[in-house]
Amino acid sequence: MIIRINGSERQFTRDEWPASVAQLLDYLQIDQATVVAEIDGQIVQRKEFSNTSLAEGQSIELIRFVGGG
Repeated sequence: MIIRINGSERQFTRDEWPASVAQLLDYLQIDQATVVAEIDGQIVQRKEFSNTSLAEGQSIELIRFVGGG
C-alpha cells in the first residue's frame, strides 16, 4: 500500500497502514501540535486528524513548524 508523503512514495504493509492522519503522524514520530497536514490539496484541521482516514494513492504534505531566530 502506497501513499506519497511530501513528494516521496512511502510503502506500508497492511499491518503498518495508518488508518488516519493521527496514526500516520504517530508512525512518523511527528508531534501533531507542530504540523499542518494537507491531503490531495485540502488542508486538514488539526482537530480532525484522528477522524481523517487515509487511502492508498493519496498525496500528503506535512509542514512542520520550527522555532528559530
